[in-house]
Amino acid sequence: MGLPGIDFPGFGCGLAIVRDGKILLYKRVNAPEAGHWNIVGGKVDHMERSEAAARREAEEESGLKIRSSEFLCLSEQVIEADRQHWISMIYVSRDFAGEPELTEPHKLSALGWFDLSALPQPLSRFTADAVVALRKLEHGVPA
Repeated sequence: MGLPGIDFPGFGCGLAIVRDGKILLYKRVNAPEAGHWNIVGGKVDHMERSEAAARREAEEESGLKIRSSEFLCLSEQVIEADRQHWISMIYVSRDFAGEPELTEPHKLSALGWFDLSALPQPLSRFTADAVVALRKLEHGVPA
């Protein structure tokens, strides 16, 4: 049958968590895009809705309790360097409880809140897409 993202396009999700105009980013440890800054996210499980998956992944990876989220954008990532292909539904949340933690240090090595005008580099492909969508949504300006 094969592996999603490697043998056939994988279906993923992401959640841009925003507080006081800043976005929460984590630094990836593993491929695809190891060393890149990333919003929380992951694979959508079979029979799981993408928004529920985004919230589940966010809670697992950040330790936050996500109260609500809304659709932000769709992102397609063809990552030649890692030979991976993903299509991801990305959501945004401003309604959550708690403080973010490094709950999965084997996957994510650092975290921080970053202003949309002062982002760390490099950004993962789907994080860059989320930032473009957030800038349009919040400021009416392109990337």
